[in-house]
Amino acid sequence: MGGVCVNTGTIPSKTFREAVLYLTGHRQKELYGSSYTVKEDITMGDLVYRCQHVIEREAHVIRQQLRRNDVTLFGGVASFVDAHTLQVEGPKGITEIRASYILVATGTEPAVPEDVEVDGRTVFTSDGILKMKSIPNTMTVVGAGVIGVEYASMFAGLDTKVTIIDKRPRPLEFVDSEIVDDLMYQMRSMDCTFRMGEEVSAIHIGGPGHAEALLKSGKKVVSDVIFYSIGRIGASASLNLEAAGLEADGRGRIQVNSNCQTAQPHIYAAGDVIGFPALASTSMEQGRMAACHAFGMKAESNPDLFPYGIYSIPEISMVGKTEEELTEAAVPYEVGVARYREIARGVMLGDDSGLLKLLFHRETRKILGVHIIGTGATELIHIGQAVFALGGSIDYFVDTAFNYPTFAECYKVAGLDGFNKIGPPAEA
Repeated sequence: MGGVCVNTGTIPSKTFREAVLYLTGHRQKELYGSSYTVKEDITMGDLVYRCQHVIEREAHVIRQQLRRNDVTLFGGVASFVDAHTLQVEGPKGITEIRASYILVATGTEPAVPEDVEVDGRTVFTSDGILKMKSIPNTMTVVGAGVIGVEYASMFAGLDTKVTIIDKRPRPLEFVDSEIVDDLMYQMRSMDCTFRMGEEVSAIHIGGPGHAEALLKSGKKVVSDVIFYSIGRIGASASLNLEAAGLEADGRGRIQVNSNCQTAQPHIYAAGDVIGFPALASTSMEQGRMAACHAFGMKAESNPDLFPYGIYSIPEISMVGKTEEELTEAAVPYEVGVARYREIARGVMLGDDSGLLKLLFHRETRKILGVHIIGTGATELIHIGQAVFALGGSIDYFVDTAFNYPTFAECYKVAGLDGFNKIGPPAEA
């Protein structure tokens, strides 16, 4: 119950992160010194215990909510018989279900090269990384996307020496470059090594706890374990889509329109199985929009307002355009910046490296994007999201009082910084 999100993806990885931050005392090291820790000799058991508790709780909540809303559950593996009929193969045999509308939300599974064996001892994917018996001393992460960067930073926080390999020029290419530069700087300070523009040609396993990643450039990276995070493919292979007149692309993804309808208008698809942005928050919104459209309920959603949250250490969040996108579109913009070291709350919590920046139009003064790296970024982003969604300007933040001391005060400081660059509105 809850799919990848609850069982192997979002919930366990973010809970794992919270356990790492708490047990290592990471948030307090700036105040009490780099040797500070809440618990000596942290084990995988310590970290996974918290994950299991949250997973079970979330699955129970989802099941209870479905029951409360009169949703009937069928346990088993589903596949299409025809465009309106599914067969579900479960513990009690095969059940056929006919429906006027069908929503496919099967999620994804990790992509792995055909010549790589994921053995759960030396080579892992995100589905099994939390089943490690012990915390490795060294780790090679293949892939610098969201999942790769998140887990790389978490294990770096546990004092694992991490090497990240990716053939792209930089991690998280859709994120504002200044934010990525800041993240790389902070991860390097935790003993992470980035091998960007590099590609793994082969891996050799010398037994449990010894893995060699051979790069096309001739380099060799040796580590205790290898974590593959080279993207995910849609979990659609067993659906028998052809029987419904549908097909998936080479990565198992199903094409949909703006209403989440497939080539068969009565069959919808939502979530990771339809591709980018493949976030839990956006997947839930896509599912809502699909259900509302199917049953003729009025609903509005704007993908341009979707926030992105990356739970690395430090965490990142963003909404709207990046500087690179605005520059390419020739939009005259300006930047207002607030640094956590200027904010009393940042000093109190020991985070002096965080950053919030507002991108706004020089002429209309309207907010075009908000980008944050640091403690509470994924919570803090929603203030900027709301102002952005309502067409607010930089002046809103200048004229608004925020509780003190809070991280929300960053908006005031960034607003004033931006105001100083362009001055008061013309009518003033």
